[in-house]
Amino acid sequence: MATAPKIPQLAWNRVRPAPVVLVSGTEGFLAERAIRSLRDLLKAEDPSLEINDIEADQYSPGELITLASPSLFDEPRLIRASNVEKCTDAFIAETIRYLQDPAPDTYLVLRHAGGVRGKKLLDAIRGGAGNGIEIACLELKKDSEKTEFAAAEFAAAGRRVTGGAIRALVSAFSDDLAELASACQQLLADDGDEITEVTVERYYSGRVETNAFKVADAAIAGRRGEALVLLRHALSSGADPVPIVAAFAAKIRTMAKLSGVNGSGGQLASKLGMAPWQVDRARRDLQGWTERGLAQSIEAIADTDAQIKGLGRDPVYALERMVGVISTRGERP
Repeated sequence: MATAPKIPQLAWNRVRPAPVVLVSGTEGFLAERAIRSLRDLLKAEDPSLEINDIEADQYSPGELITLASPSLFDEPRLIRASNVEKCTDAFIAETIRYLQDPAPDTYLVLRHAGGVRGKKLLDAIRGGAGNGIEIACLELKKDSEKTEFAAAEFAAAGRRVTGGAIRALVSAFSDDLAELASACQQLLADDGDEITEVTVERYYSGRVETNAFKVADAAIAGRRGEALVLLRHALSSGADPVPIVAAFAAKIRTMAKLSGVNGSGGQLASKLGMAPWQVDRARRDLQGWTERGLAQSIEAIADTDAQIKGLGRDPVYALERMVGVISTRGERP
């Protein structure tokens, strides 16, 4: 049984200075933002901050001690060590020794992206050596988590944003947290009082994933002609077939999870790791569908995915055929 950490465990957006800061977890974007925020905090406190970087997987013996040694003018120091999950034995040994007596006015940031390499070092930090803190940067896998992230971006800037705008953004940029954050920042530069779905549409109407979900929505609702028109428009705008199929898969998979399941939207959202609005939307989408139709659709999507990834010769035909199956609620056209 793992021993509970003895040091503070903080969220990525609650970073604060400490002699040793362990930034752990697989979400690289949040880790980079946390480290950048710490740098900005320290810079604001003392503009003379000296910043140095160490690559732990290519560590030279003595490097840490040299960088942490007092400088001529006693400037505070920030030492950022990357790739700690691939670090050398020398880095482990010397950093553990450093933890016994951290240099004054020095902030050592260790970025560990996961895995067992360096466990002895991590255990020492988590056990309290070096008087450090840990910033957990876990991957945001659930749409509900990404929704909260996007909402927090606007809340931090004091801007009003509608739920529809948040949902549209998450749908459009669900595969890349960095792009989602960038989209939020671009919208924050908009002069309007409130950010709405119209605002999102104005900026990102050509976004591949947005077009993909529009195609899927039309097909699932049984509007075959509209779905085909949207599909051709997306393809002519440069959309790749792969994310289009992924959009269909995401929506049909969500519908399949909720098919025949009873309970309130809030209960099911918590149980299935979804946002309540996703549950409500999927339930609306399920009207007129059967379990057999869902199964047929899942098979059609899997077949289309294989066709567009090299098994077939005509990806456009494969996509149109899939749209036909989905538009008839799982019955092949």
